[in-house]
Amino acid sequence: MLENIPEIFLSITNKEFRVLIAIENQMKFHEWVPIEEIVNFTTFDRKEVEYILSNLAQRKLIHRNVQAYEGYRIYFEAYDLLALNAFVKRGSVNALGEIIGRGKESEVYEATGGLIDRHVIIKLHREGKMSFRHVRTKRETIGERRHLSWLYAARLAAKKEYDALVALYPKVSVPEPIDHNRHGIVMSKATGQQLAHTRLDEPDWYLDEILRQVKNAYGLGIIHCDLSEFNIFVNPAGCEIIDWPQFIKPTHPNAKELLRRDIDNVLSYFNRKYRIKRDIGEIINNIIT
Repeated sequence: MLENIPEIFLSITNKEFRVLIAIENQMKFHEWVPIEEIVNFTTFDRKEVEYILSNLAQRKLIHRNVQAYEGYRIYFEAYDLLALNAFVKRGSVNALGEIIGRGKESEVYEATGGLIDRHVIIKLHREGKMSFRHVRTKRETIGERRHLSWLYAARLAAKKEYDALVALYPKVSVPEPIDHNRHGIVMSKATGQQLAHTRLDEPDWYLDEILRQVKNAYGLGIIHCDLSEFNIFVNPAGCEIIDWPQFIKPTHPNAKELLRRDIDNVLSYFNRKYRIKRDIGEIINNIIT
């Protein structure tokens, strides 16, 4: 894990980025990318490629294997830099700030972007750190593919979440999607405080508002599928729901069961903290009709 991404990003040359892209591209076909494939992709002289690979390895951006043949692959350290490079080239990101969130499935950084240096966040998915079997079980987006790289699951999760945000915003209160590349998403920063760490003065009103957003999302063909007090932000104007990579459509065979789980998570939290009780059956009927 790279602790100083901005400094490392600024030190990477265009040729080093080209070599990283070559390895990324060929990982579709090789678990360990042969050096010959890197030379062919970049069209650089072999000695120059060897020199660049040595520099990248020293910075722990690539991993080298020499058991059967000399081969290389990248992990998230380099993948982060490739996504960031794309965002910078497009103008989606101008400056990268501190990390503000780190979990098993993502890392989140503050940033500024656009012509007016707007405050945004960069969410870098990390699903590929799990075992492939666990990832296949947890994410239906992966599907069947003969070769699954360590990065493929994270890339698909990011695309799925970005697609959800595009479909929902602005009719549902979610972060505004700004850009997507590889396993990264640039989006607006959620306003307010995490529901789990807030004491509400009008909890009934906020519960109604959360359920209204769930209904609006359902009307647009999306069920969150992982809703809880930890991915709902509350503010004076209402709420904002984040973390959509696990969403399903109402046509999914388990849609009603998973929608019920989302609602039950929210109702259980409000009952536990504020002693508010609601009829889950009535709420679900209201959402789906």
